[in-house]
Amino acid sequence: MRHLKFLALCLCGTALLSGCIGGGSDAKSKAALKSVNVIDESNLSDIMLTVGDPDEAVTYFQKSTSENPDRIDLKRGLAKSLVRAKKPDQAIPIWASIVASPEGSNDDRVELADAQIRTNNWSAAEATLNTIPPTFETFERYRLEAMVADSKKDWKKADSFYEIASGLSTKPSGVYNNWGYSKLTRGDNAGAERLFIQALTYDPGMFTAKNNLVLARAGQRKYDLPVVDMTQQERAQLQYTAALAAIKQGDVSVGKDLLRSAVDTSPTYFEAAERSLKALEG
Repeated sequence: MRHLKFLALCLCGTALLSGCIGGGSDAKSKAALKSVNVIDESNLSDIMLTVGDPDEAVTYFQKSTSENPDRIDLKRGLAKSLVRAKKPDQAIPIWASIVASPEGSNDDRVELADAQIRTNNWSAAEATLNTIPPTFETFERYRLEAMVADSKKDWKKADSFYEIASGLSTKPSGVYNNWGYSKLTRGDNAGAERLFIQALTYDPGMFTAKNNLVLARAGQRKYDLPVVDMTQQERAQLQYTAALAAIKQGDVSVGKDLLRSAVDTSPTYFEAAERSLKALEG
């Protein structure tokens, strides 16, 4: 409904401009109207790519690109909206065609690599990133470079790229969380703990980082919850995570106590924790 109201306002603005220009030549009127329409389209495209429903955005850009097949900005909008709609496989050929065109840019190559990573096509993503000159230094580029290095277990490169990416963003919480998870998979629990804490300093509400932090601490047999902001529901969930980690490591009695705490702490019925506790108690 909000989109319809916006379109109505655009149409009203166009009509008013048409009335104002009425005394001039037809060619000038058409040129002015075309200019307004392009501005309105640009505003609507921005809305579709940010706050619009992803599937509605796909429909909008599919229609727009079919009507204006030469508009590279609309093709980019369609590819981006397909990724937002969790259809990166459909976005890849569009990004590839954009990259192959004379208007293709290094930013487009980064977007293509991102879509390829989302489809687990790591070798293709690496090949795409290798076509980008080293002088093109952006947060997104190095974030993807780090992920590719991770996939190859090239830890030295991964650490270097994560560090560069974190320095190129004012909101590096996601990078620190990914970097921490990388350390976690390597068995470096202490290093992972430090990075998850770093992530939470930038985004205290990031539950994924909180959960990963509990896992990193549990890997060091530190089962008490870290001192971070958390809701009652989050506390129960984090106790459950710590409980499962403790049980997996053979600390069953600690795990039972944590499960009991999770059941008691949760403001609503915690079925998974209750079921795990009953299974342990026979």
